[in-house]
Amino acid sequence: MLEIKNLRVKLADEDKLILNGVSLEVPKGQVHAIMGPNGSGKSTLAYVLAGREGYEVIDGEVLWNGEDLLAMEPDERAAKGVFLAFQYPMEIPGVATLTFLRTAFNAVRRKRGQKELTTPEFLKRVREEATSLGIADEILKRPVNVGFSGGEKKRMEILQMAVLEPSLCVLDETDSGLDIDAVRVVSAGVTKLRSKDRAMLVITHYQRLLNYIVPDKVHVMAGGTIRKTGGKELALELEKTGYAEFKSKALESA
Repeated sequence: MLEIKNLRVKLADEDKLILNGVSLEVPKGQVHAIMGPNGSGKSTLAYVLAGREGYEVIDGEVLWNGEDLLAMEPDERAAKGVFLAFQYPMEIPGVATLTFLRTAFNAVRRKRGQKELTTPEFLKRVREEATSLGIADEILKRPVNVGFSGGEKKRMEILQMAVLEPSLCVLDETDSGLDIDAVRVVSAGVTKLRSKDRAMLVITHYQRLLNYIVPDKVHVMAGGTIRKTGGKELALELEKTGYAEFKSKALESA
């Protein structure tokens, strides 16, 4: 289970709080969505969970399966099963996608004390997952995300997730910049990975993604904290009413 308790975070070189008392629980086997306006702290929460530099935790704690996630380095978090799919996946010129995937895969296995796969074993695994996501073999040989369309970059992130088999998946606006066909393909890949042993936190602005990745719970974030929690119907409500109510509440409590 992911347990976030009264998490307060600021940028390391600024005084203004970005997260102001976030409390949240995501049990294994469930998918929770976080929705909210721009600047509400959604992506900051994702970065803090993954261990990105540049953020300072002022108060609170984050536990993953009872362990202090904030005390771990990013590679330790990955070994414990934490995976972040970025809103804007970065390009890595000169590094072939297959090489990148195999290096990451075996690094995680070594950290977990598991045996590395042979090259044939790994290639078989990757190609099976790539085929299910509509990723051509030729793309796997190209440098990571270089020259990829938005849809190809997001499919590649889901491929990484499928190959690495994390137990906590954090998806930061995976639908950003995708057309409806790409949203369907990416969502199908995410849905395929739902499992009783895996928790998912899906961050999005729009309800459309949640038509395909149906959440168990929806949380509305504004002003750096959770303002409301409900079932999947809350996303439909937000689609109709927008975030005006929560923006005003955030201003009142600032």
